[in-house]
Amino acid sequence: MILDEPTTGISASQKEKLFETLRKLAAQGMSVIFVSHKLEDVEFLCDRIAVFRKGELVGEVDPPYVTDELVKLMFGRVISAEEKQRYETCDVSFHLDHVTIEDYRLQIRDINLSVSCGEVIGLAGMEGSGQVQFLRTCAGLIRPVAGEINLGGKRLTGKPYRAFLEAGIAYVPASRMEEGLIPGLSLTEHFILAEEQNGFFINFDKALATTRQRIEDFNIKGTPVSTVESLSGGNQQRALLAMLRNPVNLLLLEHPTRGLDIESSIWIWGKLKERCKQGTSIIFTSADLEEILQYSDRILVFYGGKVSPPLDAESTTVEQLGQLIGGKGF
Repeated sequence: MILDEPTTGISASQKEKLFETLRKLAAQGMSVIFVSHKLEDVEFLCDRIAVFRKGELVGEVDPPYVTDELVKLMFGRVISAEEKQRYETCDVSFHLDHVTIEDYRLQIRDINLSVSCGEVIGLAGMEGSGQVQFLRTCAGLIRPVAGEINLGGKRLTGKPYRAFLEAGIAYVPASRMEEGLIPGLSLTEHFILAEEQNGFFINFDKALATTRQRIEDFNIKGTPVSTVESLSGGNQQRALLAMLRNPVNLLLLEHPTRGLDIESSIWIWGKLKERCKQGTSIIFTSADLEEILQYSDRILVFYGGKVSPPLDAESTTVEQLGQLIGGKGF
């Protein structure tokens, strides 16, 4: 049996059941090839690890595994994340006051949150617990049924999505090809659409120069004429970040590193932290609790339409988050 990235987009309990099934199949004599960029998965499950880099088999490793050695085989060097830093450049930037959100199956009541410039807020919880509805409300894609939304003292409650955009709020969805990018269009065409155009005609020479510069700045492995569906997931995410207009006061992200390898994930967060230095506030959701704890300043936990008070990320453990996600403590 050959499985290609089978744990992408599934919950921890689903992954546990998958691994249990794979072990039973292996015990019955079936050979299993498990393709993944997630080191914790292959270290936990596999009897032997083969590492490929740029189309070549660069090494095979037997247990016990050393993560740093595997990373070095994968990338030719040791990859390390930056230490967490807090960038405080202003007072409260984004404010939710007694906001209530409703859709056909879920109601989230009385949300209060104040976010400072440069602050990172992580949203934890099982899929479908309200994190996405919360982000889309902050982006102006869903209108709250009660409460107030303000950014930098400007009231946005009830305003259309364009008003949120003009206020400097940007939204990066998890479904890159379904919502974030347009299949069939090239990188150059995407940057043309992302930039404000003056007049009736498009300056293609300028657009091409802009695209080349963004490809270099964001280390996108592609060319100006590359269609977005031909790019890897990591390069699609880099392209989405490269298309954001400046300034961005509030950046909202769904699963910013889902499906990405370690190098791409760290690179993406490096770029996001650069924006924090410039005063951009970030609110993101992730199924990876380690990612939430590593990059957040504060954390909100969602459970069945309920939202926890903001938790300080530095004093919160994975175990505490897990209990709240399971409904204990609400």
